[in-house]
Amino acid sequence: MRHSNGIRRAALATTAVTAVAAAVTGILPGTAMAASTTTSTPPPACPASALKVSAWQAVHRPVGTGTGAAVVQFTNVSRRTCVLKGHPTVAGAGNGSPAHNTPLKVTPTGKAATVTVRPHGKAWVKLTFVQVQGEADGYCVSGKDPVTYPTMVIGLPHAGKHQVALNDGVWAECDNKVTVTPVSAVKPS
Repeated sequence: MRHSNGIRRAALATTAVTAVAAAVTGILPGTAMAASTTTSTPPPACPASALKVSAWQAVHRPVGTGTGAAVVQFTNVSRRTCVLKGHPTVAGAGNGSPAHNTPLKVTPTGKAATVTVRPHGKAWVKLTFVQVQGEADGYCVSGKDPVTYPTMVIGLPHAGKHQVALNDGVWAECDNKVTVTPVSAVKPS
């Protein structure tokens, strides 16, 4: 009997401690306590309407007479911070229309990371094409004919497709192939 009285006293003491803890924390005995988390919601993906897109020939590009490589800049023109992530899709816009485009075979390089773009902030991708060789009409090493486009359609995951012209010429490439970097917060050259 002594043993059972000790167990009974221990049980009463445990119940008393639980009741005091419940009174202090505001949690009723027998209810589950939810985990306390204070997480902020990450910014949403940049919608197409939030981005102004521009492009120019890259400083560092393959030897040849075509575009070779271009830098595409995405500027957040909205009043909200948003994010970009991933590798772009690229298509030559036939007749200047995104609806009549020729998708290029894209080879992604580098690992994609989320880039936070504040209002008026910028992010970039670099496109490297199979270079046109020679003068005048030029030629492709592969034997195919070079192609020129007045504009390209650059797509980003969850951020729409954007038709853009080079600010210093036309898009000229061979073989309908392009190597692309992921979106970056660092401006490529």
